[in-house]
Amino acid sequence: MTTETDINLLQGLRQQSPKAQQQLLERYGNDVYAQVARLVPGTENAEEVYQDVFIKVFNNIKRYDAEKSALKTWISRIAYNEAISYLRHKKLPTIYYEDHEGGAEKISEAEVETTFGRPNPETVQLIRAALKHLPPDERAIITMFYYEEMSLKEIAYVTESIPTTVASKLSRTRKKLCKIIKMLQS
Repeated sequence: MTTETDINLLQGLRQQSPKAQQQLLERYGNDVYAQVARLVPGTENAEEVYQDVFIKVFNNIKRYDAEKSALKTWISRIAYNEAISYLRHKKLPTIYYEDHEGGAEKISEAEVETTFGRPNPETVQLIRAALKHLPPDERAIITMFYYEEMSLKEIAYVTESIPTTVASKLSRTRKKLCKIIKMLQS
């Protein structure tokens, strides 16, 4: 639902009002930076992508359609695309866990729920460490679902997918994370 405040903000953004741009940064800046920083390693790199996100938002605000998504979700989509694009172009040296033996698929949903259901501080640290071993697209889905508490429909919009595909990928990635956590614990 679009409030009168949102309508005024959008109107100001479409007129390229510096005040409206500042309001948008104040409202969504921290969330966008957190989203980008979880995907892009290094503070300087994350800041560069963050700036690119808002330049793109300001330049393309006329294309925003409130019928398709909330403003925050639309901005998240731009942040996701910018972060993934940055990682592809920079080709930063990273090593991701590949489950060649299919061990992650053998992990039950009950085991996944035990790991993610009621995380204690130690588990949260293990999850953060394990996330670094996932490819950016899988890391993004996990962080959008758990950190940003987005619905499957919102994640599907951000990743240009469909909710059932997101649900399936989320399930596989959670199992993969459990496998990585077990490896980190041993």
